[in-house]
Amino acid sequence: MAGRLPPEWIDQLLARTDLVELIGSRLQLRKAGREFQAQCPFHVEKTPSFYVSPIKQFYHCFGCGAHGNAIGFLMEYDRLAFREAVEELAERAGLELPHDGDAAQSAPDYSPLYRLLDAVAAYYRRQLREHPDAPRAVAYLKGRGLSGEIAARFGLGYAPAHGNPLLNQFGSDAAARARLQTAGLISEREGQVYDKFRDRVLFPIRDRRGRIIGFGGRIIGEGKPKYLNSPETPIFHKGRALYGLYEAQRANRTFAALIVVEGYLDVIALAQFGITNAVATLGTATTPEHLSQLLKLAPEIVFCFDGDRAGRAAAWKALETALPLATGHQALRFLFLPEGDDPDTLVRRDGAEGFRARLAQAQPLSDFLFEHLSADQDTTTLDGRARFASQLQPYLERLPPGLYRELLLQRLADYTGAPPPRPPSASAARRRLAAQRAQPARPSLVAQAIALLLDRPDLAPHALALNADWKRSTQRGIDVLIGVLDRLGATPDLSTARLLEHWREHPHFGYLQQLSIAPFLRDLDASGAEAELIDALERLNNSVRETEWRHLLNKRRPSDWTPEERAQLAQHDWSVREPQPD
Repeated sequence: MAGRLPPEWIDQLLARTDLVELIGSRLQLRKAGREFQAQCPFHVEKTPSFYVSPIKQFYHCFGCGAHGNAIGFLMEYDRLAFREAVEELAERAGLELPHDGDAAQSAPDYSPLYRLLDAVAAYYRRQLREHPDAPRAVAYLKGRGLSGEIAARFGLGYAPAHGNPLLNQFGSDAAARARLQTAGLISEREGQVYDKFRDRVLFPIRDRRGRIIGFGGRIIGEGKPKYLNSPETPIFHKGRALYGLYEAQRANRTFAALIVVEGYLDVIALAQFGITNAVATLGTATTPEHLSQLLKLAPEIVFCFDGDRAGRAAAWKALETALPLATGHQALRFLFLPEGDDPDTLVRRDGAEGFRARLAQAQPLSDFLFEHLSADQDTTTLDGRARFASQLQPYLERLPPGLYRELLLQRLADYTGAPPPRPPSASAARRRLAAQRAQPARPSLVAQAIALLLDRPDLAPHALALNADWKRSTQRGIDVLIGVLDRLGATPDLSTARLLEHWREHPHFGYLQQLSIAPFLRDLDASGAEAELIDALERLNNSVRETEWRHLLNKRRPSDWTPEERAQLAQHDWSVREPQPD
């Protein structure tokens, strides 16, 4: 089980969660027979095809195929990690997470840090309204063109210039000071402990659940460093965190694109002008973790950098990071702004439409790659093209295998005049096509039985009452079928959602989810499903017996047969051809 939470506890959590109520708190559901229906939140559609089953505690979209239980819904809809989704459900259900044994060792309790950071953020917000020196901070924000509404939306605050008010208010004892230290809110130098942020506008940094994990501070007036971030802590990692992602997700149900900019104020200024899909890295280059998050959220990523030398260097680092993840299925593009401009100044001068027009002209990754490496080569000469090709080839090899890489290799061949890469042979293409056509209309007998039990767990008693010769089968998936029935035998009242959750850590969990909504299940009523399950298991029984009888017959000498084997052979009706396994 992910996070090493006990399976029994996860089962209890799902049993106490009403999926209809959970999804209904986020979508407008309407009754549709025994189920509930809504516009699918995971793709754009005109006719509702998203259904929620209160009996199965399972959702499914017939349009895009999205499906799952309460945990899966929160992971997809709120874009949470497994552990975060479980914590959210536990809070709703009034359940405490286990804090002993392996679970406690693998998942430390950081809730005191989150509570502290939340209280500190509220303190900084109050200082922006009430502190005698706050007008300087307000004047700075107004000078940058920020409205009070946008400052409130992003939770901006003010850290006073003098004294150690944070330490005095939240560091009452040694344990409290240790938490402040762990959270990165105080520093120590030459034995003196003091507030880390002083005379700065504070920008709270949130995770995807909206929890504050750190701060960024911009000094008011002159001084260095101009921007100061929280240090690395147990809950704040600059290589993973993205400023503004939580706010962007609140403003957008889905993203057509995400814009990566360089600063807090770029994100906030764009949001003030209605461009609410921008995020910023936190004083670090774009990392694989950043990009992996972004690619899960949007079909297009636009890196927006200053057009100066530093901006282009940052863009090239982002490109190098993106290459191993660039499959061509999602667009990766680069926008270089005029020198001296950043997104903040540009959107204020040109407006939202002007900025969007520039976004539409952003350069594809492939164009930037070719342009950057050819800039220092005279590609009008044979030698220059050869040097260019030798420089470019290693970058192309970092791309994932597939059509996109092949197309760029072809582009390189066209550019240099070198022979193009060999296409896949016609015979290989024919073999792939034949393999696709050979796919069965229905899954195997084992998969059918699993699908029926996942769809209708109440059928388990009928399966358990049958002869279980099928358990000796060596067909693929038989161990899963045994496990499903064992689980239902021990806990007969499981819903589809709770039964599936037991298999989340199984390598074929995704396939099991697909089986639970297999097309052949749609046309079966209660009696039809029971008959199908019994038929599948009986055919598996017959398949096992047939295999074992053939094994006996293939023995070289009848004298080697045991009395039990002779009796078994004598009982077999050889006039009946046993069905073969699928």
